[in-house]
Amino acid sequence: MTATRARTATTAPTASAPRTADAPGPAERGPAPAPAGEVSRGGPRPLRAGLIGLGAMGRNHARILASLDGVEFVGAVDPAGDPHGSLQARTGVPVLRDVADLLALGVDYAVVACPTALHEEIGLRLAAHDVCALIEKPLAHSARAARRLVAAFEERGLVAGVGHVERFNPALQQLRSRLEAGELGEVFQVVTRRQGPFPHRIADVGVVKDLATHDIDLTSWITGQAYASLSARTVSKSGRPHEDMVAVVGTLTDGTMVSHLVNWLSPLKERFTAVTGERGCFVADTLTADLTFHANGAQATEWEALRAFRGVAEGDTVRYAFPKREPLLVEHERFRDAVRAGGVADGDGGIVTAREGLRTVEVSAAVLDAARTTAGARPAPDPAAPVTVPATVLPTGSAPAPAHRAGADTGPAAATATGTGVAEATA
Repeated sequence: MTATRARTATTAPTASAPRTADAPGPAERGPAPAPAGEVSRGGPRPLRAGLIGLGAMGRNHARILASLDGVEFVGAVDPAGDPHGSLQARTGVPVLRDVADLLALGVDYAVVACPTALHEEIGLRLAAHDVCALIEKPLAHSARAARRLVAAFEERGLVAGVGHVERFNPALQQLRSRLEAGELGEVFQVVTRRQGPFPHRIADVGVVKDLATHDIDLTSWITGQAYASLSARTVSKSGRPHEDMVAVVGTLTDGTMVSHLVNWLSPLKERFTAVTGERGCFVADTLTADLTFHANGAQATEWEALRAFRGVAEGDTVRYAFPKREPLLVEHERFRDAVRAGGVADGDGGIVTAREGLRTVEVSAAVLDAARTTAGARPAPDPAAPVTVPATVLPTGSAPAPAHRAGADTGPAAATATGTGVAEATA
């Protein structure tokens, strides 16, 4: 099988990736298709693509792959088969039991949409067989596993992307373009809220590595800045071993303040991004793909009754009109084009590369570390209020404990940037 290899320069990995599979044998090589760039009478041959995982997200990928121009969808893998029994009937694509069966068909790339805990094992196996991969977010369950994946694909010159689909949302694409054009001036703050009901389909990671990675990635992407420091709090209320709510406060390398509120505990589904700067505020709703600009107040409000509701001055509010294509389709088109071309530069309007996905995994790990290592600062007591100590706190005959002094605690743990531009938590 001939796989498309990246022609663009890639960052050299720091260590070799351990392989989880031996070199492909005849049974796994399958029929050798013509090179992806080879031109036949009808133009370049279609890329042969496979899918691993037929859960909720996998079925969405299957829908796109089945009709994607320039791609032949040749097979899907799920040990449980097709849970809804509709894929093969609708597309004619076989549902296979093992990755080896997909490799035997001969594929140029595969979409990995299985549980996060399996991303490393399957990704390394694909890389060992010269198969490019679009891996659903997050790239891996840990930063160490993500580094091994990056090394494996870069060593072999293979295109590897991560499914941070929010980058392809038209509202955020518009927002990034307008920030790059300087329409907001200096950026002061990025605030995101991503909340909704509990997803029973996700059991191997918590809300930080699942939902919050969207906000971590999009914040760095729209601003062009890495995370410099952060603190965090998590809550677990669903009875699972993982957190289901997180609040993050941090700064980017240019001093921009960031705030993320993410949870699986709300009946309200919200996907909100606000960027505030010297000229006003952009608000993106990625559920509806709307982008609105609220300009700073320029017109004084002389009507006293209105000032109580709208403030002392008002600026223009504009909701932009622009084409709105399905983000997942755009993501697939970009990845298809990257495989055919042999690679793209980071953040250059192409795919979200595995190395970019690694940075997001490292920041999410720092969020969890910060949440574990901080007790938080306590407010100073009211000096006029009496200090009371519950009887159960002190043993009989002990002297009362001294009242809490303001500033005695060190405050929230911070995450500081390392040489790789990625945060590590420190107390």
